[in-house]
Amino acid sequence: MAKAKTAGESINGTAETFVKNGADALKNGFEKAAKSYDQLLGFGKETVEAYLKSANAAGKGVEALQSEIYGFSRHAIEDSISATKAVLGSRSLQEAVEAQSEFAKTQFDAYVGQMAKLGEIFVSTAKETFEPLQGRVQAWVDVVQNTRAA
Repeated sequence: MAKAKTAGESINGTAETFVKNGADALKNGFEKAAKSYDQLLGFGKETVEAYLKSANAAGKGVEALQSEIYGFSRHAIEDSISATKAVLGSRSLQEAVEAQSEFAKTQFDAYVGQMAKLGEIFVSTAKETFEPLQGRVQAWVDVVQNTRAA
């Protein structure tokens, strides 16, 4: 009978160890899953914030471009009206040709300068727009690696 009791106690002890180990493994697995879920939520929140910053920067850049183009167009129209008055008020053909040539040269120089200015605004806007998003790829890689390691 002592042998039977010892075998039963042994099976009982093994079962208790098995249940305890299973409960510990389940608890650890749940904790790892919860930690990974928290990391993913944090990543998502930070990504949304980065997208919002990026969208705001893009909006400001488009506004700056639009304002610059509007100002240049208004100034070009004013210059055209002024040049037309000068050509029409000329006393000779030579004076009219000189006024038109000066206007063309001035407008070309203004156009080239304006294109350079618009290019600078565009490059600046692109940098400001993509800056908040640059770190998100590396953050995603870190989240995936941390999840795999856990």
